[in-house]
Amino acid sequence: MFKRSPLSLGSAALCTSLLVSGCANHMSQRSEHEERVERKLLEHTLQIDVGEPKTLELPQRRIRINEHKSFEVTEFEVTRHYDRYTPYQPWREIYEIPLGAVAVVAGVGANVVNVFTLGNLPDSVTHDWISYGLAGLNPFMNAPSHGRAEQNLAGIDEVQQDKRIEKSTLPWNERPVSIKAGASTHELSTDRNGVLRLNLLDSPFAEQDLRHITRLYISAEDEQDNAHASESLPISRNLRGKLLEAHDLIYDDLEDDEVSQWVHRVKRLAELGLDEQASDLEQSLLELTRNDPQLQDELIKSLARDAGRLVAPTAADD
Repeated sequence: MFKRSPLSLGSAALCTSLLVSGCANHMSQRSEHEERVERKLLEHTLQIDVGEPKTLELPQRRIRINEHKSFEVTEFEVTRHYDRYTPYQPWREIYEIPLGAVAVVAGVGANVVNVFTLGNLPDSVTHDWISYGLAGLNPFMNAPSHGRAEQNLAGIDEVQQDKRIEKSTLPWNERPVSIKAGASTHELSTDRNGVLRLNLLDSPFAEQDLRHITRLYISAEDEQDNAHASESLPISRNLRGKLLEAHDLIYDDLEDDEVSQWVHRVKRLAELGLDEQASDLEQSLLELTRNDPQLQDELIKSLARDAGRLVAPTAADD
């Protein structure tokens, strides 16, 4: 029996592959331009401002925390080059071959006319018609088509345009802050402006005996890059002596006391130099008596007479 040689089989397979797949019609390359910015973090630090005076004389303090960042900013102009081609589809040869013949004839005619017009006809007539026609006549290649064109990334060019250092200062907003008081460590948070509102008469410090705590240790840390800062805030001996008494004046039960005891609490807080706490207690007492106008009137008169404090009554609920 006759056997085909490996060379004959390979040639047949190659011809079949060409007939099925054809050749892609390569078109003009396309480019895209864009700008790219690289930001490299050079330095990240935190700063804690404990305010003035450096020693805590009142139970409340606004502590401001900022973060400072330094970046190396590099700007690039990026150009992406794409190879474009029209993929081969055999069934399109049904109409492309006759159209290609017409295009070749038209292109030849246009070149003849171009001779008499001294080369004034555009290349899209004299050159492109012939190119389109030859591609259409080729049974293994489709005519170029922008509508069917596909593309592959051919290369990327980057050109550095600028390089500079940028610095920023932003509030450490809504981030955790650790306050160490003696053996206890409390976790608080800054507000949206990077301010920590510290009050030793509020929770969690209100539940702790601070008479022997001479200093608070404040620390903040960014876990992403380990940037951190720490400061200490001394507590004055005078303030430590007031805290326990002030705590009892503020938090002991109010409802079982007489009006005179209420007034004594407010007056005593003011005498201790805790005017903010005295005003807060006044408002709490006014809210407590708002539905009893007679009791509230007695409270207001007693505050004015015995404590020298003038307050306005609150409206009762309907």
